[in-house]
Amino acid sequence: MNPLSGLGSPEVSLVAHTIQLALAPVFLLAGIGAFLNVCVGRLARVVDRARFVERALPATTGAEHARLIAEIHILDRRISVINAAVLMTVIAAVLTCVVVILLFLSNLIDAKFGTVIALLFIASMASMAVGFAIFIVETRLGSRSVHIRNEILYHEAEDETRPH
Repeated sequence: MNPLSGLGSPEVSLVAHTIQLALAPVFLLAGIGAFLNVCVGRLARVVDRARFVERALPATTGAEHARLIAEIHILDRRISVINAAVLMTVIAAVLTCVVVILLFLSNLIDAKFGTVIALLFIASMASMAVGFAIFIVETRLGSRSVHIRNEILYHEAEDETRPH
């Protein structure tokens, strides 16, 4: 016995309509994927910098050591913040996938999932909004932590014509 025999055969027009309804969430998934790509790219750069600082740290002393310790703390915080943004974005993606699945199921088995679908979509948007907000925090952390030291900014090359 076929377990799907009780489902009947939906009209092609109903399936086509369901696909049309599912297109918006599917495009949303593409946007979420692009945003995740940006987050993961930033995460990779921060992790690379943290590894560089970790290797350089044992060879430093004094002010340079203190500067690298402060930087490694900021990098650690940025890693945590980016991971939180990724988590919220992945949750939004999963919820969006569930929305698409329920759209098809509701039409296939003629179930009334409208309220559940709406609530899941709202939850997906809320999760995405939180992911974006967390991402803003990370970009602010990153831009505040990138400072060019005064000794570099105001460094003047020695004049080669002057005697030493």
